[in-house]
Amino acid sequence: MPAVKGDGMRGLAVFISDIRNCKSKEAEIKRINKELANIRSKFKGDKTLDGYQKKKYVCKLLFIFLLGHDIDFGQMEAVNLLSSNKYTEKQIGYLFISVMVSANNELMKLVIQSIKNDLGSRNPIHVTLALQCVANIGSREMAEGLGTDIPKLLVSGDTIDAVKQSAALTLLRLLRTSPEFIQIGEWSSRVIHLLNDQHMGVVTSAASLIEALVKKNPDEYKGCVSLAVSRLSRIVTSSYTDLQDYTYYFVPAPWLSVKLLRLLQNYPPPEDPAVRTRLTECLETILNKAQEPPKSKKVQHSNAKNAVLFEAINLIIHMDSDPNLLVRACNQLGQFLQHRETNLRYLALESMCLLATSEFSHEAVKKHQETVVTALKTERDVSVRQRAVDLLYAMCDRTNAEEIVGEMLDYLESADYSIREEMVLKVAILAEKYAVDYTWYVDVILNLIRISGDYVSEEVWYRVIQIVINRDDVQGYAAKTVFEALQAPACHENMVKVGGYILGEFGNLIAGDSRSSPIVQFQLLHSKYHLCGPGTRGLLLSTYIKFVNLFPEIKNSIQDVLRTNNNLRNSEVELQQRAVEYLQLSTVASTDVLATVLEEMPPFPERDSSILAKLKKKKPSGVPEGTEPKEHKIPQAHMSNSLDTPAAAPLDNPIPLSVPISPPSSSGSVDLLGLGTPTAPSGGGGDGGIGSLLVDVFGGVTSNGTDSSGNLTPGAEEGYQKFICKNNGVLFENDLLQIGVKTEFRANLGRLGIFYGNKTSFQFTGFQVDTHVSEDLQTKITCQQKPVGTVVDSGAQVQQVINIEIISEFTEAPTLQISFLYSGATQRINLKLPVMLNKFIDAAEMDSTTFFTRWKALNNPNQECQRIFKGSFAMDTEQIKAKLLGGGFSVCENIDPNPDNFVSAGVLHSRSAQIGCLLRLEPNKEAQMYRLTIRTNKDGIANILCDLFDKQF
Repeated sequence: MPAVKGDGMRGLAVFISDIRNCKSKEAEIKRINKELANIRSKFKGDKTLDGYQKKKYVCKLLFIFLLGHDIDFGQMEAVNLLSSNKYTEKQIGYLFISVMVSANNELMKLVIQSIKNDLGSRNPIHVTLALQCVANIGSREMAEGLGTDIPKLLVSGDTIDAVKQSAALTLLRLLRTSPEFIQIGEWSSRVIHLLNDQHMGVVTSAASLIEALVKKNPDEYKGCVSLAVSRLSRIVTSSYTDLQDYTYYFVPAPWLSVKLLRLLQNYPPPEDPAVRTRLTECLETILNKAQEPPKSKKVQHSNAKNAVLFEAINLIIHMDSDPNLLVRACNQLGQFLQHRETNLRYLALESMCLLATSEFSHEAVKKHQETVVTALKTERDVSVRQRAVDLLYAMCDRTNAEEIVGEMLDYLESADYSIREEMVLKVAILAEKYAVDYTWYVDVILNLIRISGDYVSEEVWYRVIQIVINRDDVQGYAAKTVFEALQAPACHENMVKVGGYILGEFGNLIAGDSRSSPIVQFQLLHSKYHLCGPGTRGLLLSTYIKFVNLFPEIKNSIQDVLRTNNNLRNSEVELQQRAVEYLQLSTVASTDVLATVLEEMPPFPERDSSILAKLKKKKPSGVPEGTEPKEHKIPQAHMSNSLDTPAAAPLDNPIPLSVPISPPSSSGSVDLLGLGTPTAPSGGGGDGGIGSLLVDVFGGVTSNGTDSSGNLTPGAEEGYQKFICKNNGVLFENDLLQIGVKTEFRANLGRLGIFYGNKTSFQFTGFQVDTHVSEDLQTKITCQQKPVGTVVDSGAQVQQVINIEIISEFTEAPTLQISFLYSGATQRINLKLPVMLNKFIDAAEMDSTTFFTRWKALNNPNQECQRIFKGSFAMDTEQIKAKLLGGGFSVCENIDPNPDNFVSAGVLHSRSAQIGCLLRLEPNKEAQMYRLTIRTNKDGIANILCDLFDKQF
């Protein structure tokens, strides 16, 4: 601490020396406890302590706190130091308050009063100390109590420059935390004129404050434009000797220049011709200086110069009005595309994505197509490759579409898994937007499925079907192409879906060729049947019944397939029902009825592109809104007869959640979550009621009682734990209410369908649901709930949708607070929302070499967590696999030398990062024990995941 030597606090120096000389942790703790006891006795027993002694003891407490020990006393003595007129005593008091007193501490009112007194002091040092404390804490109470004092200080003519700097930055902090209490109003013009201040430090601080104020109320502060341009002009036309104190490696005031350029991006181009001309001259000067030979070989010089250059280019793009400047900016960026610095290549690609959207510079950007393609194929950094993809997408037009789409398809075969889904969407959009020959479009989409089938979302293959149905000229070609694609030995399931749908509609167009006769088409499709999931099998059954109408000659072969026990007695209710109904339809319906029911799909009506909406939901950084094709339309699914119609996903839903909603029946029966035959509620939740139905299916938890205190309702934790490794089930149930949940998670987004079922014979009124996110959790999770009705009828259910986004890792969960009136009494239920960190893990497949290479690389102790625990359930291999899969991880086969061990991998997604997660689970069947080891490439994540998983096996 700097105060030790200057103030001669010998006792503090001796104490620090004693701590440093401790040979063990135990010795350190013993010495600290002894000192704490001494300080406590001094504060309690000695009423004659002077300021120096208080300062010394407060410094010791601060040092002990910085060593990691909790301090629960001494705050009052620190507050007393604030009233001292000695700088060192006041400094230590403010330091202690800033570091160790929370914003909601009861002493904060005394602290604010002391700060208020110091802000009115004629001693600028005292004023600065008070401002620094406010900036460090920045609480709501401080904003409310001091929100009028600090602006006065900022614009006062008596305030010295150093205090003005601190006042501007302090006001900025309060504006960010509690803007409602910061009313500058009458002083706004004087704040703007700080840009004209002679002191560059004041201007730099004021520029940050003014930009924040502009974002809040741009019209009130539009007078800053001319002043910002004037100040910027003086900087860029000066030499580094003119602003010697504010020159960084031969670049005059680079940070202020960047702030001014950023400030101007909040407004359109200046209307005043003189100001506009002056701004253009500034930007031209910056571009010219960037071309000059460097004045220093040090990296700091180039970094400062390039920071100003890139911000100037951002302003040029924002103005989008000067063709000369736009083309010059593009050429300047083109020089960085092959620069040895990775960051510069990244920034150049990112800025060129924006330039590609301007009509003035689009052609100039296209000149760099070959360089961008090379970057896509050769860059080592995946983030740079991502920006190269974005730029190719942005520069694509009708003249180069086939070339760019071809290059992107070639790269897809080796692209990083993290960018494949986005690339697939972009290729699909470009192929459709610029397709002149739709046979080319069909080829592109089928190639997409072949190359990256796992990353082809429903929206993409829905769309190719819609286009084929709407265009007569491509239907025969599509049928022939998918028939050939299906003959490949390894055929992705999405290809089977597209093939089944198109052949079911247009298989007759190629049936004349003996190589694709009706029976050959049927046998080809059916050879894929047992390799597909239930959804695809259902679609193929629909194709088969279409074949009965198209090709009556193979009717018997199709009926034989429908009659098999595998279909008529399938455990999947949907498949069983389709098989029974299709068999009966093919048997009893006349030819005319069959032709009417199974007629060809009509054209789809036009609607906005669901593929484009899905791409926008991903919000890739570096690609601004507006680069997507605006005229692009998508036919909506026609809800008539025929196959499983691929409806485009709703645009307002970031993650489509398929939750069957059973309408309330007049008899009062309920089928929560759409699980089976509705059963009348038993009133008490006994046998035969909805409670027994869902508990049998999901293993739900029954719990009685409500809690009006805000604590979790009894049984809530048990219900919450069951969702760690599953997505659907009963979260809570008592005699009155059953709460079911269906969830779906993708990347860092989640969507929960919550079903509230009234099990009683009476109506619930005043039904209210609130999602509570604690203050600590608000920076880690965003939670948006859709409203739910205030009345729940007897035997009815209501649904609520809650959208979740994870910003960073978290441990606690949001809570669900439910209240309603039943028979005149208020009922309250408080539950934990089933949102855990592992829900945002996407499974990743790896081979043995890759897994163990990454496993060994994660050797930092903070990256690993290991737990050994007694098994709580039978050690059944399939159940363990199911739990790992349900928990978000993959199950990698043949990885571990011990075949009894389980090896898993996944990627945890948040808004700010993607975190690799590796897991090994080693069961000891003889001892009924497990050893769970998790390693992640970010510290602390492994501990959180172990806490979640060690109770699941």
